[in-house]
Amino acid sequence: MHDILQPEGWAKPVGYANGVAARGRQIFVGGQIGWNGQQEFETDDFVGQVRQTLENVVAILAAANADPEHITSMTWYFTDKAEYLANLKGIGQAYREVIGRHFPAMAAVQVVALIEDRAKVEIQAIAVVPD
Repeated sequence: MHDILQPEGWAKPVGYANGVAARGRQIFVGGQIGWNGQQEFETDDFVGQVRQTLENVVAILAAANADPEHITSMTWYFTDKAEYLANLKGIGQAYREVIGRHFPAMAAVQVVALIEDRAKVEIQAIAVVPD
């Protein structure tokens, strides 16, 4: 389906891939935040917002007949690096429950703010469904 790119001699990354090669129909998921489909926040908890954000990404993929294992790249934006780092265990659990044990190429970036004031995380994703 996808080829994980791991240069020889490099330490294996944990929870992401250094690179992914894929061929097929591309799906671009715009930045999703931790609110539900009616654009309402149900929690201000960081891990709760991560879970909802991931569920939103999966829902958009499903609308394109794609699954989480088709994700090739994710960019995570969060407003507080310390809060992100303090919640890695919960984030990992939410990720595995929603996405599974599929680890695409990823980047994580702290930003000053997100457009929605209550949003603590935003995730953008690219998926490729094989031909």
